[in-house]
Amino acid sequence: MKGSDLLAGAAKAATYNMLLQFSLRIMTFLLNAFVLRFITRDMLGVVNVRLTLLYSTTLFLAKEAFDKACLSKSEHKNWQQIINLLWCTLPVAIVCCSLLSFVWLYMIDVPDTQLIPYYNIGVICFAISTVIEVIAEPLVIVGQAFMFVKLKVLFYGISQGIKCLITVILIIYFPDLGIINFCIAQIISVLIYVVLYYGYFINNMSKVKKTDDFPFKTVGDFLPKKLKDKPSIDSHYASLTWSFFKQSFLKQLLTEGEKFVMTFFKVLSFADQGIYDVINNLGSMAARFIFLPIEENGYLFFSQSLTRGVPIHKQKKESVELCCDVLGSLLKIVTLIGFIILVFGYSYSYLALDLYGGQILTSGSGPTLLKWYCLYVLVIAINGTTEGFVFAAMSKDDVDKYNHKMFIFSILFLTSSWFLTKVLGSVGFILANCLNMLARILHSVYFILKYFKGSEYQPLKHLLPSTPVMVSLILSLIVTIISQSTFCHSGFGGKCLHVLIGGVCLLITMATILLTEKQLLTFIQKQIQLRKSNKKEN
Repeated sequence: MKGSDLLAGAAKAATYNMLLQFSLRIMTFLLNAFVLRFITRDMLGVVNVRLTLLYSTTLFLAKEAFDKACLSKSEHKNWQQIINLLWCTLPVAIVCCSLLSFVWLYMIDVPDTQLIPYYNIGVICFAISTVIEVIAEPLVIVGQAFMFVKLKVLFYGISQGIKCLITVILIIYFPDLGIINFCIAQIISVLIYVVLYYGYFINNMSKVKKTDDFPFKTVGDFLPKKLKDKPSIDSHYASLTWSFFKQSFLKQLLTEGEKFVMTFFKVLSFADQGIYDVINNLGSMAARFIFLPIEENGYLFFSQSLTRGVPIHKQKKESVELCCDVLGSLLKIVTLIGFIILVFGYSYSYLALDLYGGQILTSGSGPTLLKWYCLYVLVIAINGTTEGFVFAAMSKDDVDKYNHKMFIFSILFLTSSWFLTKVLGSVGFILANCLNMLARILHSVYFILKYFKGSEYQPLKHLLPSTPVMVSLILSLIVTIISQSTFCHSGFGGKCLHVLIGGVCLLITMATILLTEKQLLTFIQKQIQLRKSNKKEN
């Protein structure tokens, strides 16, 4: 594929992923708002923190390293070897599932069976669901590599929508089943996800294989096979997978660190964990809806455009120029969005929680927690984009070296989480996450500067917004803080006036961006034109 085609495909995938993430967050918010009226906060904490952590950790360890390695660009990629490697996710998932289930059942404190019955069944079901899900992984990676951008978004969205619907129905009609309701919904959703993938390729293989350079002729080609003239698994990709795997658990510790601290150190009760999770979901909407798709598809674009581990002067000039332009523009976009969320989120956290959960969320540390989360969103935005480029450009040796640094990051993060949470409560989780992300950003910035050293390219110069935009953001922050203290607690009319003032400030900020960020607007216009031309060709 050409660089322009890859960029168009990545942009299209980002759009679909953003729609998916938005839909999933909406479903999660509605589900939380609903289940809080039917289950206890303790149950919410066990399901949304402990069992979800088991599921996400097992799944991350089983497939993350394989995904990153197998999506890497190579001139001599043999897809049957890639398929054979991807099927290794199944035994890895079984091992991780067994080990982590043992830990969850016997090595950490379990909930009171009177308050939370069927906890053991919950652990087993959530762990088994990961084994079921990785069965579709070869098809998922092939779909991503060949830019079938709608598949993952559509199928994952359908499965999660059905999961929420089943959960609601079971909670209404069978409230006494407790955790078993969530287990049934979890198992059914992953089964649907797998069936949708295999069903699509079985029914559409005749159409799919007409795609240029698509190497698969039948669905049987997605199954592992022994090769006669070469090794069944490419040693390069296997070695790269191992390098990524060594950092997988550390990265998961950093990503879900607060849940690990909650689970293993009991710094918060299950009820407090449930409330924290609700606010965390609200605060992470922007991160999951906007920044995660940008990070994933940015990595996909960079990994397909650059040859891993090759110095910049040996890369194709067209690819380097395009990657530099894309990296700089993505950094500008996520930084602008992050600053807007920080400025307006600070003054509207209380109102958002009041509308969503009422006094149960606003009476405690909820508003303060959400304000700090807005800062965390900005840091996440920058880290995700810079790491997306770094992980795509790193050589195998660089990945191995980074594993050692990740270990240091993990220790510092867990230590700071435990200490800050003891001192500051749940806000300590957010501060520890910010410190962790800042350390990772510094590492990524150092790598990028070193990577482009001696060349004419300077993608990091686009990181900060223009001076007029920064001035408008600062003025908006001052005005909205005054508005919050004056009108936000003055009844319905005061709240409406507070929203109106924030809307005016946001419009002024957006107008300033349109007038001063010319280079960014040019980049966006090019991508729009590129997508239109691709649609005409198709």
